[in-house]
Amino acid sequence: MPLPEIERSALPLSFDDRPLPKRVGLVTLATDHTSEPDFRRMVASDRIGVYVARIAYANPTTPENLRRMQPRLSEGARLILPEEDLDLVCYSCTSASVVMGDDAIEVAIREAKPGVTVVTPPLAARRGLDALGVRRIALLTPYTVETSRPMAAYFADHGYGIARFTCLGLDDDREMARITPASIIAAAEAAMTPDAEALFISCTALRAAGVAAEIERRIGKPVVTSNLATAWMALRLCGDDQPRPDLGRLMAV
Repeated sequence: MPLPEIERSALPLSFDDRPLPKRVGLVTLATDHTSEPDFRRMVASDRIGVYVARIAYANPTTPENLRRMQPRLSEGARLILPEEDLDLVCYSCTSASVVMGDDAIEVAIREAKPGVTVVTPPLAARRGLDALGVRRIALLTPYTVETSRPMAAYFADHGYGIARFTCLGLDDDREMARITPASIIAAAEAAMTPDAEALFISCTALRAAGVAAEIERRIGKPVVTSNLATAWMALRLCGDDQPRPDLGRLMAV
């Protein structure tokens, strides 16, 4: 059959400044299974768009391997809506943020997106703990002892008392992502101690944000996780202050 003649419409078009009012960039590891689903569930909406770039990463999860990602941060951020502004960029790796330092990550991302607000999971966790009025914490990580040490130093250096620190001894973030929610709940209960005001569960690979509220019911204290804190901070920076207590106490602040 002959093809129809294509007519170009002469109707005038109007344009919005942006398809969605707010833009959140998310830089994740190539191996990450958890950050994108968590951000879709907790952050993305008809008002907030979440735009993702992945950067190369190879296990095992050691301080040395984590540091190797630093030169890739600028490249990852540059791939998110090139030549367009973002409201903020979240780098979704807690252990790497601690090893490299929040300031170094901000510098690397701003090479690609000058002036953008940069959020890391440990920075967001500190903001969340402060918002909850917490100064003494228990920590749970899925990492090895070697990779957990910088985490302990990070929170201690920022003035938090550490009542107890528990790690699960894993060195592959893909394996961390497969830990069942039931196992996360059990590990969190075991990691808590009566003299801690809250529990921080580190690692963006862990599916801990989805069970934070259940853990709180069991331990009777606030629970802050890497993805929960980052999502909370992203929402607040985007002007979304709607309480969502079903996701845990932090999301009601």
